[in-house]
Amino acid sequence: MLSRILQSLLVAGLLTGTSWAANDPFVGHWKLNPSRSTLTDEMKVTKVGQDKYAFELGGGEPETIVVDGTFQPGFGGTTLSVSAEGSNWKVIRKKDGRMLLTATWTLSKDGSSLTDDFTSFGQDGSPSNVKYLYKRTTGDRSGFAGTWVSTNEMVNSAITLQISPYEGDGLSLTSSGGTTNLKFDGNSARRPNASAVEVIQRSEGKVTLTKQYKLSPDLKTLTITTRIVGHTAPNIFVFERQ
Repeated sequence: MLSRILQSLLVAGLLTGTSWAANDPFVGHWKLNPSRSTLTDEMKVTKVGQDKYAFELGGGEPETIVVDGTFQPGFGGTTLSVSAEGSNWKVIRKKDGRMLLTATWTLSKDGSSLTDDFTSFGQDGSPSNVKYLYKRTTGDRSGFAGTWVSTNEMVNSAITLQISPYEGDGLSLTSSGGTTNLKFDGNSARRPNASAVEVIQRSEGKVTLTKQYKLSPDLKTLTITTRIVGHTAPNIFVFERQ
């Protein structure tokens, strides 16, 4: 779940470098083309005690909580709740009392696949729903414990991204999740040329995620490639200039 938060289109960073100003080729209004984008997600659930599980959802270290519906400390100052509702699991994440996401996990009858009806919420409370289908790669098919890799998704809401100049040499990115201002330092992020940006995300000193922003030669397409450490395949988001 948290991997979808870390895979948000806004990247926190601290950048310095060449000034591209208002004619920066990244500047503009962009809209996601779902048919050209591919999203592969991976998560791992390990049983460690009576009703107690370790969740590896893309946020770095595992989050270990009891599946009893109570809110317990999670990654990055969030609270995580997982409850059993019949044969399903209901997952909720909050931060500072604000709802970040809800999800309902449903196992197939043979335990080989898992459907994740996932909804994230922007800062204004607007929802964005995705339905993920995961295939089990490890586990004995008797429950939710195992390693899961998504094989399909349906995006039910439009995703847009507004990029503006920021303090002469940076970029400001705005989507439904809010605004992040970027500057380049060569460590957390760098800009090898006018049509490319590379960002490294760390947690407690460890690299957890990298992103590459690449413009097409005609400057009409922006491709964002996200790689999560420990995952086998990248997520690729293709945006078209509006």
